[in-house]
Amino acid sequence: MMERKNKTLTLWNVLSFWIFAFFALFVLYPLVLVLYKSIMDPASGSITLEYFTRFFTKRFYWETMVHSMEVTVVSTLFAAMLGLPMAYLMRSIKIRGSSFLNILIVISYLSPPFIGAYAWIQLLGRSGVVTNFFNELLHTTFDGVYGFAGIVLVFTLQSFPLIYIFVSGALKNFDNSLNEAAESLGCSRFDRMRRILVPLVLPTLLASSMLVFMRVFADFGTPMLIGEGFKTMPVLVYTSFMGEVGGDDGFAAAICVIMIVLTVMMFFAQRYLANRNTYTMTALKPIIQEKATGLRNFLAHGIVYLVTGLAVLPQAVVIYTSFLASNGGQVFTGGYALQSYEATLFAKDNTVIWNTYYLGIVAIAIVLVLGVLIAYLSVRKKNVINNILDTLTMFPFIVPGSVLGISFLFAFNSPPIVLSGTALIMIIAFAIRRMPYTVRSSVTALGQISPSIEEAAISLGASDFTTFRKITLPMMMPGVLAGAIMSWVTIISELSSSIILYTTANQTLTVSIYTEVIRGNYGNASAYATILTLTSIISLLIFFKLTGRRDISI
Repeated sequence: MMERKNKTLTLWNVLSFWIFAFFALFVLYPLVLVLYKSIMDPASGSITLEYFTRFFTKRFYWETMVHSMEVTVVSTLFAAMLGLPMAYLMRSIKIRGSSFLNILIVISYLSPPFIGAYAWIQLLGRSGVVTNFFNELLHTTFDGVYGFAGIVLVFTLQSFPLIYIFVSGALKNFDNSLNEAAESLGCSRFDRMRRILVPLVLPTLLASSMLVFMRVFADFGTPMLIGEGFKTMPVLVYTSFMGEVGGDDGFAAAICVIMIVLTVMMFFAQRYLANRNTYTMTALKPIIQEKATGLRNFLAHGIVYLVTGLAVLPQAVVIYTSFLASNGGQVFTGGYALQSYEATLFAKDNTVIWNTYYLGIVAIAIVLVLGVLIAYLSVRKKNVINNILDTLTMFPFIVPGSVLGISFLFAFNSPPIVLSGTALIMIIAFAIRRMPYTVRSSVTALGQISPSIEEAAISLGASDFTTFRKITLPMMMPGVLAGAIMSWVTIISELSSSIILYTTANQTLTVSIYTEVIRGNYGNASAYATILTLTSIISLLIFFKLTGRRDISI
């Protein structure tokens, strides 16, 4: 009997237990505390629904929920309407400079959305370059791209690359013989796309749209900078929790619960639709890029160049304005200078760049180790705990960053575990929030590796763990790195949770960019944003060099 028990106590079972305990402590426990605080009256200690009643009976509060859903749904639809045609055009037509354009599209996704908001303020704000030009030329009084329209513009152009990346990867497996058969039966190009291509890539389109939905719904910086009177739920929960005259923890917790319920509902709705529309494709005859002629060629190039140009325009504006001379960072005075970099990098004891890299590197190390192990456990060592663990890893991605930050302060601001104000709390928040990218890409990579390869190694005398380390892990590495690069760039550009958790000692680049924009120091903000953008670009180039790839497929 004892011998049988020892056989079940393997290294993988021990790892499952400790990883599950880690997520129970840093995911389940904080979220349970949020629910507890949302229904607990701090004065009497009794259960109450007063916070939820206040939210749903006062128009100012429930309107923010409507605003969030409006912005999120419209931005996701527009992103899909751009991402799907862009992927199809780039896969089916020979576009000049397509490799370079593909890199630009990926780069446009790597910067945080609020930098795009800041850049569009420079262009289309009340004193923006484009605004002033057209107001003088047409004698109009355009008041700037603020509110609902501005938020949707920023989110659409910043989010469609994610759909492009996913759909482009799905089109690699599209069998073009289906297209040719439909064409021989008289189907027009539009009908073939509507009846064949779109249904086959629909699961991928839904999955990527869900990622866009989650990102847009959770974003705090963009509506805060460009929304003005158009408030969304992340802004409301931030102002409720961080109020100048003492935050209302219970009400902030109630808003957090409502946000969690909404995102979980959307997540399971997407899963349901995707499961109903799942197809298996084998590219016996892959799509081959054809050389278009005439009007079709002109329109294809025009659409791709225009959309790509608009997508990367914020990064170009940020880099350009970082070299403009200013009167201390607030008003650009004409000419070029390095004073913004001197003011941010050399004129004071500035540790924000070091903090960003230090916190990001430690967080990505945790992501890589846990992400690969969780993927292996959930695919190769299936049991109840590992199945629950696989689901648990998705929760931090579903939960908005501001909610995660608040839940961490509820959980770790007092004994027995005090982490608030430390670098560790930010590292853990970054790691668990961005781990799903690495987990999902690792699961996909592992699914393409036949178990018979591992069985052959074990039959030759290799231990289970040795087989994983020397055979399975190296074969998984391209997929792991694809997820890791997405985890890395989203970690260093994280704002929603870091704006809640940071202190002066561990302030990051994104927090510095946000605070400089709020103060009106646009030159300083541009310098910080340029450093963040260049870091993302260099990270992408390193990924391409290590993997030999020219795109990211997750």
